[in-house]
Amino acid sequence: MRVCLASTSPARLMLLRQAGIEPETMSPLVDEEAVIAEVEAATGRLDPDAHVLLLAERKAEDVATRLAADDPGFDGIVIGGDSMFALGDEILGKPLLPDVAVARWKDMRGRTGVLHSGHSVIRLSPDAAPTRAQAVAAASVSFAADVTDDEIAAYVATGEPLQVAGAFTVDSLGGAFIERVEGDPSTVVGMSLSTLRRLVRELGVDWPALWNQI
Repeated sequence: MRVCLASTSPARLMLLRQAGIEPETMSPLVDEEAVIAEVEAATGRLDPDAHVLLLAERKAEDVATRLAADDPGFDGIVIGGDSMFALGDEILGKPLLPDVAVARWKDMRGRTGVLHSGHSVIRLSPDAAPTRAQAVAAASVSFAADVTDDEIAAYVATGEPLQVAGAFTVDSLGGAFIERVEGDPSTVVGMSLSTLRRLVRELGVDWPALWNQI
């Protein structure tokens, strides 16, 4: 059973590899800001769950459509995902800039936020129409209150938090500053493996059928 990850996220790729799956990867050609702006103009502001699910669906659909055209014999699943971090009423995406990351960490220390992760899975088969399943998983993340300004500066200087939702990781350098995660820990890495397993089963695929590294 082939697996295509509709993402170039190193964290999502590593997560699947650790779960025994070596996926093909394809970068989705989706203008995320334009998609959100278009939908919100028509329906109003999206809540975090709707936001991440919409982008996960668009990414999976884009890659699945291109795969079906370029590789009509593809027999497997396409996985799309998106994440965002909510701290109180504020939605925090990737900080991108060091000064933004520093300000966020000073605001986050001693507080708890929620990481929302959207999942979209498409089953492609040469002899059948595509089928789809999607869901959102969430996990709360509590940050240590005693993180110092010097620790924040040193962490941001590594560059790690600049390209990740919420400006933190739980599975790398940022993990030392996180005191508690409630929910599926893999959600905070980028995808909930338990949610992904459930969606795959909804599409008639046994999770062990995806293992290609053991």
